[in-house]
Amino acid sequence: MSGKIVVVTGASSGFGKLTVLELARRGHVVVATMRDIAGRNAPVRRELIEAAKVEGHVLQVLEMDVADEASVNSTIDQVIKQHGKIDVLINNAGVMPVGVTEAYTAADVERQFAVNFFGAARADRAVLPHMRAAGGGLLVHVTSLMGRVVIPFFGVYSASKFALEALAEAYRYELSSFGIDSVIVEPGPFPSNLLSSSPEPSDQGVLAAYGEVAAIPGQIKAHGSDGDDPANPPRPQLVADAIARLVEATERRPLRTVVMPEGLDYGVERLNGVVAPIQNGLLSAMGMSHLI
Repeated sequence: MSGKIVVVTGASSGFGKLTVLELARRGHVVVATMRDIAGRNAPVRRELIEAAKVEGHVLQVLEMDVADEASVNSTIDQVIKQHGKIDVLINNAGVMPVGVTEAYTAADVERQFAVNFFGAARADRAVLPHMRAAGGGLLVHVTSLMGRVVIPFFGVYSASKFALEALAEAYRYELSSFGIDSVIVEPGPFPSNLLSSSPEPSDQGVLAAYGEVAAIPGQIKAHGSDGDDPANPPRPQLVADAIARLVEATERRPLRTVVMPEGLDYGVERLNGVVAPIQNGLLSAMGMSHLI
C-alpha cells in the first residue's frame, strides 16, 4: 500500500493525536495541524515529531487555526507546495460546551461553531479544488453520537455536530462524480480533554434563573468517567483505528461509522439504520438514485 498525504486538524490531543500517530505507523505521510505550535502546543509538537523519528515515520506538524480562514488557506497551500497533493483531510478539531443552553450567548455559540462547524467548512473548501483537480480524495468528518441524538446540557455542541453531519452528507452526494468521498465518524463517550476544557456560558443572569439546575453541567463534568470499568476502560484508540480503516479502504466506504466504547449502545447504529432507507428513498424519488 502506497502512503497517502493526510492532513489532520485538531491534532494536539484526543482522537486527533491518536489518529496522527496511527496513520504515521501505517506508512502514510501525515501533516498534523494545531494552534500555537511555538507556545502552548510546543511540547506536543516535539512529542509527535520525536515519536515519528524513533519509529522511522513521516510526520509533520504545522500551525493551523481552523477558526481563521487565512490560517487554513495558508497551511493547505503550504502542504500542496511541499507534497503536491492532499489525499485525505480529517476534520477532527472541536470544542465541547457543556452547560445550560440558554446561558450561552449568541457570541458564545458563534465561537463554538467557528471551530466545530465552520472550521471543517473552511478546511473542506481549501482542499477540495486540489482534490477535484486530482480526480479523487477523502474527507473524514469526526462528529459525535450527539450529532444524531440530543442529551440535555450538550445542546450547543450537539447543534454544531448535527450541522456538520448535514454538510458531510451533502458533500457525499455532490462530490461523488469527482471521485471524492465524504464520510462521517460518530464516536461515543471516550476519555478526552473535551469535558475539562468545556467553555462556560457567559450569561450569568440566565444561570442564576435556573437555580439548582445550573449546577448539573458541573456535576456532569466532574463525574463524566465515574461509570467506566477500571478493568476495561474505554479505549479512544478505537476511533483512530476506525479512521485509519476508512483512509485505507479499497471498497465503497460507509457514509457513517459509529465507534462506541465496548458494552455501550446509545442507539446511534439503530437510528442510522432507520434513517438511511428514508434518505435513499428521497434521493430515488428525485431521480438521484445513482448517488446512493
